Amino acid sequence: MKEIKTIIAVGIAAVAVIVAACVLGSAYLGRGKSERKIEVVGMAQKDFVSDLIVWNGSFSKQDMDMKTAFRQLKSDEEIVRKYLLSQGVAENEMVFSSVSIDKDYDSYYENNHYRQIFKGYLLRQNVTITSNDLEKIEKVSRGISSLIDNGIEFESRSPNFFYTKLTDLKLKLIEEATQDGRSRAEKIAQNANAKLGKLVSADLGVFQITGQNSNDEYLWGGAYNTSSKNKTANITVRLKFEPK
Repeated sequence: MKEIKTIIAVGIAAVAVIVAACVLGSAYLGRGKSERKIEVVGMAQKDFVSDLIVWNGSFSKQDMDMKTAFRQLKSDEEIVRKYLLSQGVAENEMVFSSVSIDKDYDSYYENNHYRQIFKGYLLRQNVTITSNDLEKIEKVSRGISSLIDNGIEFESRSPNFFYTKLTDLKLKLIEEATQDGRSRAEKIAQNANAKLGKLVSADLGVFQITGQNSNDEYLWGGAYNTSSKNKTANITVRLKFEPK
């Protein structure tokens, strides 16, 4: 009876060893199989020109009487509007903001006390120009200083440039980056005397838009230059294939 138990125990142990070997062997083969991948990064880049310009500036008036300052500001608004229209800016391309009102003070210390003297009401208004005619608005933004001759304190800001077909551009670049990645993978497989198998995974990189011939840096969340009219778009795609 004791001998039978011993034989059974030995048999169970042998089966356990065989099962363990099979499991380990299967894991090893699976591991080797999972590592047999070809990973590449496809890239695509395209230079393009913006098709939308947004430019804005502001003008202000100050007076001890708020109503007087408001009348003067509205008079300046009409002068600015007429000037823009004379330069070919359409009425629907310009937007005048509401008027902001602040109290202006001169501050100083006297006998260790902080004092303020009321200088008047400062009223300010912004105007924003949005147009697809980039050259026209660039010219207007450079020549707006001529309003100073009319006694208008106009502060002009640098124009911002945008592109209204970014979605189409991005899709085209993704297609090109994917094709570039596949070509790289096929070359690797060819050099290894193998054939390219199915695509296992694809990860899209960050869409970067920088100014042409600029020092713009790529950003983790994606760069989007608005100060340059001429831009460059870049995108990467990480692809993983199984070799045959």
